[in-house]
Amino acid sequence: MTASTATVTGIGRLFRAVAIAEACSWAGLLVGMFFKYVVVRNDIGVTIFGPIHGALFVLYCVVALVAWRMLRWDLKTLALALVSSIPPLMTIWFERRAAARGQLAG
Repeated sequence: MTASTATVTGIGRLFRAVAIAEACSWAGLLVGMFFKYVVVRNDIGVTIFGPIHGALFVLYCVVALVAWRMLRWDLKTLALALVSSIPPLMTIWFERRAAARGQLAG
């Protein structure tokens, strides 16, 4: 395995990890919002998960751009990856779709 192949494989793994983490932070934020607005009227969950989700959202978008460049995705795949970051838990769907199509491997 050459250095460039290892880097490309690493980008695919990084993308998968960040996509899953972003989805989990979305879930945490949704639970925090449920408790804030429905159950206890306490914003501790939003206070904790809001910044975490924000950071992971930005990281996901950056890693998607790097993956687009290094894994040679077409613009349609990049657009789908970026749009998938908006609805809750869609990054997992996109990650699984890209893995099934071989778009996360070098």
